[in-house]
Amino acid sequence: MPKTIRIERSVINSILGYCRHLHPREGILLLRGKTEKDKIIVDNVEIPPFATHGQGFSTFPLHMLPIDFSVIGTAHSHPTGNPQPSTQDLNNFYGKIMIIAAYPYNTEQQITAYNSQGKPTEYKIEEDE
Repeated sequence: MPKTIRIERSVINSILGYCRHLHPREGILLLRGKTEKDKIIVDNVEIPPFATHGQGFSTFPLHMLPIDFSVIGTAHSHPTGNPQPSTQDLNNFYGKIMIIAAYPYNTEQQITAYNSQGKPTEYKIEEDE
């Protein structure tokens, strides 16, 4: 049974704002939250340590991440506007979900969530508590 993904509105706004700020470079963020039996809840984002942002790529050294089980995935931008994950995106999948924000980063319609097989996954936006 697929898990339900719930993302807080502040996380969506943070992803979109960060991507706009870095454009035309690609940005990357860590998604923090928790997983329960039948759902994934994303309630925070943070910039990974020593993140690198460039034309058509973004990365960070995995070995520099602290042990933190609240990191449940990544979010990154596609400045080209194409929301589909690349082979490199799938080969570097980290966590349970990956979010891609496509240019122009104006609304949640430009955000797509993917599972570890690279399949689009529906998500619900929750207002912050």
